[in-house]
Amino acid sequence: MSFWRVLLAIVLPPLAVIDKGCGSVLIVLILTALGWVPGVLAALIILNNPKN
Repeated sequence: MSFWRVLLAIVLPPLAVIDKGCGSVLIVLILTALGWVPGVLAALIILNNPKN
């Protein structure tokens, strides 16, 4: 996880996970629409997943 990805996850969470698949983008987009903090947390969790 690079510094720029973390910064992008904080500023625009759905764009940070754009290469992780459609499901991840949809989940982060919905959570960001419900509130900024849940979207950021979901994006950081998805980016920190070592399996992807």
